[in-house]
Amino acid sequence: MSEDIGGRGAPTRRDYVKYGGTVVGGGLLAGCSGQSGSGSTPVETNTDAGTETTTDDGGYTVELFPVGEVAFESVPESVTTYNMGWADMVVSLGQADKLQTNRLSAPTLFYDPLDIEYDNDWPPLWQEGGMPKEVFYEHDPDVFLVDPNMIQAWDDNWKDSDVEEIETNVAPFFGCHNRRMSSDWQEEMGYPDRAPTMLEAFDKVGTVLDERARTDAWLELHEELQSELQSRLPSDDDTPSYGLINSGSSPDTGEFYVMDMTDKGYEKKPYRDVGVVEDDAFQHIGGGQAKVDYETMLEVDPDVIIVHWGITTGSVTFDGDGAFDAEQFRENFVTPMEDDDVGSQLTAVQEGRVLPGPTAEQGPLVNAFQTELTARLFYPEVFGEPDLDAPLDVPEEEQLFDRQRVRDIVNGDL
Repeated sequence: MSEDIGGRGAPTRRDYVKYGGTVVGGGLLAGCSGQSGSGSTPVETNTDAGTETTTDDGGYTVELFPVGEVAFESVPESVTTYNMGWADMVVSLGQADKLQTNRLSAPTLFYDPLDIEYDNDWPPLWQEGGMPKEVFYEHDPDVFLVDPNMIQAWDDNWKDSDVEEIETNVAPFFGCHNRRMSSDWQEEMGYPDRAPTMLEAFDKVGTVLDERARTDAWLELHEELQSELQSRLPSDDDTPSYGLINSGSSPDTGEFYVMDMTDKGYEKKPYRDVGVVEDDAFQHIGGGQAKVDYETMLEVDPDVIIVHWGITTGSVTFDGDGAFDAEQFRENFVTPMEDDDVGSQLTAVQEGRVLPGPTAEQGPLVNAFQTELTARLFYPEVFGEPDLDAPLDVPEEEQLFDRQRVRDIVNGDL
């Protein structure tokens, strides 16, 4: 697949990063990692196996949109990332000791029961409204699992030359900002159609880290979990309506940020997989990204209100201990709705169905727990009523995946 950049002269590095390929003639040869196609409830599966090309000097290259083919002289021994989802990919592969990041506090909720430890005492890449280039030198890893387009979109101080400088003097970039793909820059660069799914990106990371066996074991576990999930999902059309609000909402002041479950990216994967996107009560309000008040909430009046990021909001911060605090969740989100004259009329409030939803950042390990949680939140009569004091504690007979199998994969007991 090639794309024409005719009329603009020699392609810039941004052009190269944009199309994720090698310059050939007057166009660009693009790597086409697929995204789930249209459909009401797509299930994310792995459709693009990690590919590796061995070089003459004993190194290898791995291709990923949007960065194209990236060369590695040897298997990276240290990894820096910004997105917790990409960090979870590394942890899932049993390589937590390679991580150099501060962005892992929230997943301790998922890691502590498995006795997974990591070092998050590294300076953050994001500091005071930007990503100073000096911190990339300070980390000095073998690879940055970071999308350079994201850096340039978020920090105007970064130019193509800065990306090239870091790649030359420190390490290559191997990442894609595929959690959410609604930004203008992502639309312009074709992310919604060409960015890899979470599993496709994970497959590539597994190849980079030379962890083929663990990668394949995770893909098998994911397929088994999805098969079990899909076989038990109710087919009854008379399902409740659901409303998704961002955890940045402020029930105290009556400001709610409603969200569209159908958005592309791994952020909404659990909702898609449990098949509830068509019952999303807010998807037609301001494109599913609007700020609304109590009156608008009551006009829609969903049967269930899910607080996106709720499982890690409030009690879990990047400096926190990783424990979910049901009392704080209730204080932040439920009690203010109950105390408001309009909010108290909401069906979800009256029926005690304002619930903590999954966090947005997830690799295969966090996603396994969150898929199970999401199924229990939406279909408690089928998958079991979640314990809102400890949402991830699931009786063994109700679990959708084997915890010991997860431990074995992470530990390399394959």
